[in-house]
Amino acid sequence: MGRSFASVRMGVREVLSRWERAARALPGRDREHALRVVAMARVHASECFYAFGDPLEAVLFSVLLEVAKEREEGKRRVDP
Repeated sequence: MGRSFASVRMGVREVLSRWERAARALPGRDREHALRVVAMARVHASECFYAFGDPLEAVLFSVLLEVAKEREEGKRRVDP
């Protein structure tokens, strides 16, 4: 029997697909930044779908985790 509902993993893929289409429609630097957000979302997508029932929540958690990591790494590189 087939599924009658979309899995979180499939939902994550759909969200990322829409975000990527939107990113590619943006001009110049906005496109670059938006594609970076999509890439950030993909980093933990495989792990996040286990913990979240909502695909958007899984994607946003992944992006926020990557932003936090980049901020922390940036603080370490700055010379006092």
